[in-house]
Amino acid sequence: MTPETPETPEIPEIPENPDTNEPIEPNEPNEPTEPAETSAAPEAPEPAEPTDTTEPNRQQAEFRALLRSLRVVEGELPPFDPAAAPADPLPLFQRWLREAAEAGAPEPQTMTLATADATGAPSVRIVMLHDADERGWHFGSHRTSRKGRDLAARPEAALGFYWAALGRQVRVQGTVTAAAPEESAADLHQRSTGALAAALVGRQSDVLGSCRELEEASAAAWERARREPNAQVDSWTLYVLAPTEVEFFQRDADRRHVRLNYRLTDNGWTTELLWP
Repeated sequence: MTPETPETPEIPEIPENPDTNEPIEPNEPNEPTEPAETSAAPEAPEPAEPTDTTEPNRQQAEFRALLRSLRVVEGELPPFDPAAAPADPLPLFQRWLREAAEAGAPEPQTMTLATADATGAPSVRIVMLHDADERGWHFGSHRTSRKGRDLAARPEAALGFYWAALGRQVRVQGTVTAAAPEESAADLHQRSTGALAAALVGRQSDVLGSCRELEEASAAAWERARREPNAQVDSWTLYVLAPTEVEFFQRDADRRHVRLNYRLTDNGWTTELLWP
């Protein structure tokens, strides 16, 4: 018998690149592939320094607690019968101011003066009442001051009086006129030497460069005021507020406050009660 010839194993055909006639190398099995590059994640920002709000919050809480702990003046309040009020507000005002002085109210002649400039922007300050007569409520200032400039642009104002010891307020509003220079000068010279010295310093409401500058100007003004008690201050002006409305407020312990309002009409003064 003729022995069988062993079969020759088939050699797989290696494909060729048709363009170059070179064999194409197959990829090795399980060859690891490099991962695709990715952009690095942005670093997290460092935490901001904690803001310490404990102290301001504590101070605000203490301030609110203080406001709520304060009480209005307690004690017996004077009666006020609006039905017995005079037809004109002036006598009632003069009586109330006198009673405030007799009750020991500090500086009962001081009042709040509210004005507004040409744009309507308001401003307020405390001034002294110089008189109250049939013409109106009188006060003085430099016409070059802020209030003087306000009144030149908008000659209207409101006054407020408060006498805590009696639980009373008076509100006055109306038009304002400047008195003649002679009357303004007489008003100033009827006041104290200190008032004249302050008027001589002048420049009210202007920006002050330093306290030393004020000390020097004040010393010179005091010296002149003592030497010349009739020294002239051209900018000093007496103003008169002619009232168109005057309100009298009397506090009541049970919060049933009495508000009597006078309004000026073509036929004179008329009165009305207001809800508190």
